[in-house]
Amino acid sequence: MKSRAPQPKPYILDIAPYVPGVAKAADGRALVKLSANENPLGCSDAAATALAKPHDAARYPDPDSIALRTALGELHGIDPAQIVCGTGSDELLNLAAQAFAGVGDEVLMPRYSFSVYPIAARRVGATPVEAEARDYGADIDTLLAAVTDRTRVVFIANPNNPTGTHLSNEDLARLHLGLPDDVLLVLDQAYAEYLEDEGAAGLALAGAAQNVLVTRTFSKIYGLASARVGWATGAPHLIDALNRIRAPFNVTGATQSGALAALGDQDFVRHSRRENARVRKAFVDRLAQLGHHGVRTVPSEANFVLVFFPDQPTAERVRDRIADAGYAVRHLPGQGLGDALRITIGRDDDMVKVGDAIEATLICEVR
Repeated sequence: MKSRAPQPKPYILDIAPYVPGVAKAADGRALVKLSANENPLGCSDAAATALAKPHDAARYPDPDSIALRTALGELHGIDPAQIVCGTGSDELLNLAAQAFAGVGDEVLMPRYSFSVYPIAARRVGATPVEAEARDYGADIDTLLAAVTDRTRVVFIANPNNPTGTHLSNEDLARLHLGLPDDVLLVLDQAYAEYLEDEGAAGLALAGAAQNVLVTRTFSKIYGLASARVGWATGAPHLIDALNRIRAPFNVTGATQSGALAALGDQDFVRHSRRENARVRKAFVDRLAQLGHHGVRTVPSEANFVLVFFPDQPTAERVRDRIADAGYAVRHLPGQGLGDALRITIGRDDDMVKVGDAIEATLICEVR
């Protein structure tokens, strides 16, 4: 008899693997990354110092991240028992789908959402369902109309990645009110600290409701993308479910220390927020002057801007010209955004050079 190799579940083969932001040009040259929404200011000195301190590598870390959860609770006014930490917020997003959806279920999200959401759905055999967007952001009426008796989880990023759009507190409340009580609403707040109110309404909703989970990360404004630390909060039974299936010792000792130190330096967070808003505005204002070339941007509340060009070939040429200038940006044709580039907000000189590359490409197009 012929031997057969082990075969993955059919729904695993339906997954399109996550593609991270590029860091190199097609010819192998290293580029400055404006493709992964990292903080161009790095992390705080306190966090860097904590990460560099010697740690006992032979010992397992605190499996429950007690000190970090305690500090998060103090900062945000949350019972630490209602917080779970993870290997970035990606782990927690996947755990939410794993705990509350399965084969035959549906996981709902707006079109133009974070590409991890359909992966999280498919890896547990659930069907990802996209509701049509409005102005590249979530449309509450369309989302609610897409809910069926098979819907188990709804993913919403607020601010949204990759578009930068932001739902008001009123819209979030209306979405939650319109969902069945047995549907889990996951508010992905990876970019919440870039908002002036830091997404406080989402945390309040998670603290009051029985079916809302908020996820956050240290990868963005805190500048600890390499450390892979995230956290989630919600009702006790939601946190209990995630704790039952998360990996043991899922946050290393060094990264727990780094994240704890980062939390203690809120001046760095405020400075990063102010700088991002200032540089983003200057960049968007410059792009607005190229409107006669067919350039337009989606209003963003995050640390990136989605920039549209007249067509996909133009977007690709702009991407390549930006790479020639030494920068990597994100092209997302797989998400229906072939005529756009998602550009992380870097430092002043970075955005001037990127703007120069965009302008030079469009001027050449005219000629």
